[in-house]
Amino acid sequence: MSEDDSHKQSRREPGDGTGRSDTVVSLPSRGHSFEMVRFDRRELDQILRIYSLMVGAGEWRDYAIDHLKDRAVFSVFRRSSEIPLYRIEKNPKLARRQGAYSVIAASGMVLKRGHELSNVLKVFDKPLRIVASN
Repeated sequence: MSEDDSHKQSRREPGDGTGRSDTVVSLPSRGHSFEMVRFDRRELDQILRIYSLMVGAGEWRDYAIDHLKDRAVFSVFRRSSEIPLYRIEKNPKLARRQGAYSVIAASGMVLKRGHELSNVLKVFDKPLRIVASN
């Protein structure tokens, strides 16, 4: 088999059943691409800790994470077919002023905003109730 024949044999066409393609896709160079805002591991741990408590209490059932150019959003739902009950957002552009983190209700009202995610998430803490003893 010549070198030219082996090249033809290894070349696969799209849809040939092998699941492979020789299509080359150009990716933008590093300097020209934009970075999306993301939650880091520590932030996700804090958010998911609150999420698991609320799921256990039967208040939340689903979530979605969106990483956008200007902000990262963790949305929580009672049912996946509804609008989000709350959005936990990270917006670095607001970091120096009001704080990068905010919790936003379904109505669009900002419930809490701040520089530290742990403090912002305290909006979900349950108030203590007085229990009468018998």
